[in-house]
Amino acid sequence: MARLIYSLLLGLVGAAIVHIAVLLLVPAYSERDAWSRLAAREPEFQLVRMSDDAAGGSFLKGADPLFAAIGCRFNLFEGVTHLRASGELPFWSVSVYDRRGHNIYSFNDRTATDRKLDMVVTTPARMVELRKELPEAYSASVFVETTAQEGMVVVRLFVPDDSWSALVSDFIENMECRRE
Repeated sequence: MARLIYSLLLGLVGAAIVHIAVLLLVPAYSERDAWSRLAAREPEFQLVRMSDDAAGGSFLKGADPLFAAIGCRFNLFEGVTHLRASGELPFWSVSVYDRRGHNIYSFNDRTATDRKLDMVVTTPARMVELRKELPEAYSASVFVETTAQEGMVVVRLFVPDDSWSALVSDFIENMECRRE
């Protein structure tokens, strides 16, 4: 009986120590997410290469070296966010995340209209207004509706080998992320 009580107390003390350690580490890790690093580096609607940080690191832990990643923070307080680019690549994908890092929507070149990157992120209320009279600039756009007011778009571009680097660079140079 004494061993059982000893084991239970030891387990409770161990669990308490682990719990306290986790609580103390949360602030240190919560400011190291991709959103925070992007916010510290560039303003909203600014494209940032996430796959190769100038300091030699990467915004994305464990990022695949065959992919270039571009990020853009946005807010929907004053309008919609329009992301587009032109060029032919072997593969690209786009993911939209809310401020907490939850994936809201994702698609790739295989599911986009004519394999073109053209996306509009908006709120449901603004989407109703857009549907009344769709601007010509949005005729081929993929629409992403979200109730999140702030978010981040991450575009991943497949770079199979160095011979594709120039095309990927051109694609990135032509990419736009802006409020409209």
